[in-house]
Amino acid sequence: MDLLEIRKHPDKILRKQCLPVDDITGKEFRLFDRMFSTMKHFLGIGLAAPQVGIAKKLIVAEVDGKIIKLANPEILETKGEGYMEEGCLSVPGLGVNIKRPFEIVVKGLNEKGKSVEIKAKGLLARVLQHEIDHLKGRLIIDYMSFFEGTNFRFKK
Repeated sequence: MDLLEIRKHPDKILRKQCLPVDDITGKEFRLFDRMFSTMKHFLGIGLAAPQVGIAKKLIVAEVDGKIIKLANPEILETKGEGYMEEGCLSVPGLGVNIKRPFEIVVKGLNEKGKSVEIKAKGLLARVLQHEIDHLKGRLIIDYMSFFEGTNFRFKK
């Protein structure tokens, strides 16, 4: 399968508000597969459509063998919170310690076009929130604190 190009900061598409998907057609189904293959190839655990140059509300993720492909993901509920360092394929070489809810419920359309709700906690919840941020034009660098200087580091 053809891999997609990962867009890197400061590519303007990474700051766009993505458009909703009306329904899952063959085009979106194939895009999910290409996004997933691209994510795996670059050793990611999540990927959003704007990261491959498409301003649509589509994300893919895989954590602990659980594969998720969602259109129009929306967070319905959150619970708890904690910090964890996050990296991003679109901002290589940077890790940012980000505070996020520990548990979430996300609603969206799966790859078959069915409305689903996913309960996620821990790393999966974090990945889904990270990818949903991309759909809103938000990047991990937006969470950096230059005043504290302690919540980010450059990776080797």
